[in-house]
Amino acid sequence: MPLKKDTYKDTVNYLYRLQYHGIKLRLDNPLKLSSLLGNCHSSFRSVHIAGTNGKGSTALMTASILKECGYRVGLYTSPHLSSFTERIRVNGAAISESEVIRLTSHIRKIIAEDNLNPTFFEFVTALAFYYFANREVDVAVVETGMGGRLDATNVLNPDVSIITSIGLDHNEFLGDTISDIAFEKAGIIKHSIPVVTAVSNKEALDVLKRTAKDRHAEIHIYGRDFNDAPLLMDCDHIAFDYSGFSRYSGLFVPLTGRHQIQNASLAVRACEILSRRGLSVTDDAIFRGLRNLQIEGRLETVSAKPHIIIDGAHNPEAAQALSQSMTITYPSKKIILVAGIMKDKDIMGILKPLVRIADSVILTRPDSDRAAAPEAMKEGLERIDIDRDTNSMCSISTSNTLSNALSTANNMCRDDSIILVTGSFYTAGETKDILNHKSGVLSRLRENYSSGNSN
Repeated sequence: MPLKKDTYKDTVNYLYRLQYHGIKLRLDNPLKLSSLLGNCHSSFRSVHIAGTNGKGSTALMTASILKECGYRVGLYTSPHLSSFTERIRVNGAAISESEVIRLTSHIRKIIAEDNLNPTFFEFVTALAFYYFANREVDVAVVETGMGGRLDATNVLNPDVSIITSIGLDHNEFLGDTISDIAFEKAGIIKHSIPVVTAVSNKEALDVLKRTAKDRHAEIHIYGRDFNDAPLLMDCDHIAFDYSGFSRYSGLFVPLTGRHQIQNASLAVRACEILSRRGLSVTDDAIFRGLRNLQIEGRLETVSAKPHIIIDGAHNPEAAQALSQSMTITYPSKKIILVAGIMKDKDIMGILKPLVRIADSVILTRPDSDRAAAPEAMKEGLERIDIDRDTNSMCSISTSNTLSNALSTANNMCRDDSIILVTGSFYTAGETKDILNHKSGVLSRLRENYSSGNSN
């Protein structure tokens, strides 16, 4: 009897089981895997991006601009929202399920012969680079998973590195101080390769400057070497002027949030540098790449009635940026906050800036073993000095499933309300799955919303 072929579900389950190997911040496995796969990462040019926040958006913007230049562009980001295939894309199209099966099977055979035990991220990074080589991409835009110095992606020798921001996150792996974390992020800076950054913390920036100097790498600093001037920001888009090597007036991005203007400026500066390093990047491609951007999970409206916004904010800095953006963009709206956060995150640091802007809070959990218990989050909030740190008028409740939390939020919703779902990309992604794929859920929410508003 012939052996049963792996299905896509079997394959993804195998990959997820590799998470039990833990997180290994080292380069011996990635380098060995790269060697076994023919050093495929050397077959394409690359942009390498690290940072606490903003690296995913900056990666998508950079890739979109390069695609408009006519290049075949690989994009590797994490985590995904709804499907594992979102992590690996060429010219915006996700890798097919059949390719995930085929390439995983191929790499499994290779590592079995060599007795390698890669982690999930090490394996998937190798798969992405192998896929990009197979698809003959011209350039790949690659986001680190964690840190930088010992991240599996750091086998690359890019044309430009980007370090978006540095904050306290993944402390158990990267260190307890800003300097420690900056040291790890600075590990992606290569000898004589330009680095672009929007890091503003002096302590962190000093580490980046020192590393760049030691490695004879030009450092391009946001606010010093390039800058922007916001023109317009509403619930759907932002417009801004950019000044760097060139000046661009009226750049348009179909996103909202002041932080996204900064991310777009990082992407433009990186592309200006790529142009000086031999890639053809036209002014028109920069305008079109930002204007035609397709991005999910960042202040994304997923329903108009009821008005539901999702955002993947999963650390205090991202939560603060989200809070500020919501205040600026929706100053007169009542916010119903639905929050699901991973238990290994700074839960109170994430919740504080969000609870301050909320009229109601529903603490919940996405379908993940890593998710924090809603009751434990509520107990943590209740221990905070409510008058000093949070909105004292805010009601706080819990729900053990995200689906029930959305239903509860919907029952509270009125014409002047917004349901904001955040705390993790897991939470944001599951919300999209619930609304888009579970039969009739969004229709029922809309019906309940309409009937509630007619009373």
